[in-house]
Order: sequence, then structure tokens, then C-alpha cells
Amino acid sequence: MNIAIGSDHRGFEAKSRIVSILQRLGHEILDAGPQVRESVDYPDFAFDVAQAVSAGRAERGILICGTGIGMCIAANKVPGVRAAPCHDCITAEMSRRHNDANVLCLSADLLGEELIDRMVRTWLETPFEGGRHARRVEKIASYERPK
Repeated sequence: MNIAIGSDHRGFEAKSRIVSILQRLGHEILDAGPQVRESVDYPDFAFDVAQAVSAGRAERGILICGTGIGMCIAANKVPGVRAAPCHDCITAEMSRRHNDANVLCLSADLLGEELIDRMVRTWLETPFEGGRHARRVEKIASYERPK
């Protein structure tokens, strides 16, 4: 799978670890940055990852900041993106199963390394359930289409 990933300065170390995990699992990575730990503005990286997903250059995206909330707010401004701030394996699974989330937003400050690793694997391996959930996701997609 082709996965875009980005962070802010607070998520920099977690992003580096996740990139290594994704590469070991055989995924192709589009690293939107940052490439250094200096202070940056999270919306810049959220928009880059979200646009890659929206344009089809990446099948999914992963964003990491202090809480995951700012990245999620910014990413969800891009049409076609369904970003979810997840805080455990159940929210990671359900974001895929019921919402077909295509961008996972994580907290570098509130989640431990082992939990983040499990969440990423769960999120990547969980399929969208479809059915009644597809109808609901389509309602969201049709709302964001230009009228």
C-alpha cells in the first residue's frame, strides 16, 4: 500500500518509528516531513498528506502531532479525506470498519510506542465493512461535492 505520512515537531520521533514499521511491512512511503525536529506548523503537513490521499497519490495517510486533534481538523478540510483521531486499537479499528477513514491521526504525547505500533497495524489491516456504512460515508462525500 502507498501511505503518505507527516507530523509536526512533537510527532517527529513517532513518525520516524512509524516509517520504519511501514517499510518493514512492505508499504511504500511518501514522507511529507518534516525532515528535522525544529518547530513547524502542523497544518502545512496535514494539508500535504491529505492532498496526497485526496489526489490518489497515496491510498492512506498517517498524521502525528501532540494530540492528533490539530492534524485531524486540518486534514478534514481537504475534500475526500476522512481523517480520524484515534486513541486506542478499538477507535483505530472502528474508524476503518464503519467510517472508511483514509487518514489516521495520532497523538505523540498521549500514546506509548507499543500502542501506536498496534494501532497502526490494526488500522492498516482492518477493511471497510460497507453495507449500511457505505451509505453513510456516501452522504458525507456527496455533501462535500461542489453544488
